[in-house]
Amino acid sequence: MTTVQGTTSTAASGPTGTATPPPIGTAAQELTSVATQGPTGTAGPARPGHAHEKRVTAALFAAGLTTFAAMYSTQSLLPSLSAAFAVPPAHAALAVSLTTGFLALAIIPAGALSARIGRTQVMIGSAVVASALGLLLPLCPTLDTLLAVRAVQGVSLAGVPAVAMAYLAEEIGAAGLGAAMGVYIAGTTIGGLAGRLIPSLALGLTSWRWAELAVSLAAAVCTVWFACTLPPSRGFAARPAGFGTMVGDLTAQLRHRGLIALFGLAFLLMGSFVSVYNFLGYRLTHRPFELPAALAGSVFVLYLAGTVASAYTGRLADRRGHARVLTAAVALMALGALITIPDHLTTVLIGILLFTTGFFAAHTTASAWVGTLAENRGAASSLYMFAYYLGSAVVGSAAGIAYATGGWAGLVACVAALFLLAALLLVSLVTAGRPARDRR
Repeated sequence: MTTVQGTTSTAASGPTGTATPPPIGTAAQELTSVATQGPTGTAGPARPGHAHEKRVTAALFAAGLTTFAAMYSTQSLLPSLSAAFAVPPAHAALAVSLTTGFLALAIIPAGALSARIGRTQVMIGSAVVASALGLLLPLCPTLDTLLAVRAVQGVSLAGVPAVAMAYLAEEIGAAGLGAAMGVYIAGTTIGGLAGRLIPSLALGLTSWRWAELAVSLAAAVCTVWFACTLPPSRGFAARPAGFGTMVGDLTAQLRHRGLIALFGLAFLLMGSFVSVYNFLGYRLTHRPFELPAALAGSVFVLYLAGTVASAYTGRLADRRGHARVLTAAVALMALGALITIPDHLTTVLIGILLFTTGFFAAHTTASAWVGTLAENRGAASSLYMFAYYLGSAVVGSAAGIAYATGGWAGLVACVAALFLLAALLLVSLVTAGRPARDRR
């Protein structure tokens, strides 16, 4: 939910080994340093608010860790859930899709609440409740009970992704917003990696229940870190508003052609990404690979590529323009998906590496572009994240049908269709009105 990787660590691991990320505290310091560098990668001169921006960036890194570790804590457990409860892959995948689906539904209300009571209060409350619910998951006696808790957890998780983009846009200067967004998304990749890798490794020693407990405890620790380090807002101004005002704010964003294209891309790209990772474990643990669950789960180390891509893509987009970087990232995703088709473990790993790198580069660029285009950043961020997680829920579930019907090739065909639609949106986006620097 997704992962340091120091920024120079490699994501490639052999089929019989895994990479070990450095301590998270070290990673946070390195990535925060990246976000506060000057445009050429060297430290810029001290300026008013510099220390505050560093604290904001580090705290949002921790937010990404806890939120996405909780969000995707069941993804690597899907084959084990299928076996434990005797259900098909598409049914087990609801343990991910229900969480992201209910999160999508709660995104806009959470954003509106944050506009009334404050960004920091909503984010901290969201992280605390989600962590508490995560600790209940290992106690669920049936799959239906687990799915119900995961749905409620999705609602509680909404407060962080709904607010984080707007909070960063309010607290970080425009020149450094892309880089700061990259660090936050890097935190989400590390959280996503931890949420998948910790239970995968635990499965080699114990049952899915203990594996889930291990990752839920890790998420709880990160929640404490986040709550203790998040600084109060400086750029926030309360906007108490009723339902009509909220609808008006949201509707206004839908009149912007560029924003509509970005919302559509969020839906398609996140949907394709979650679809691939939902069923990757099934492919690796069944013929022709038949890897042990713990070894198959180690493929999530490739999320390290997403962390590096997130940390540096924001700065690249600030310099080269969002349009160029986003187009290249989507093309890299498509190439990676195609490379995974042959039944060769090496090509599968290379394909997943490219696919993951492309996705996080695209997400970093698109989310920063939303902050650049939008006049009402809170409303635009809410709609972007709504589309993002709706894609995870809808496409992630529907892809189970494609996988059941055509296996991995059928799944890739489904993803390829999504990329064709994404290409059309990119054309629309590139030709839409945008800042002059993005026309270079």
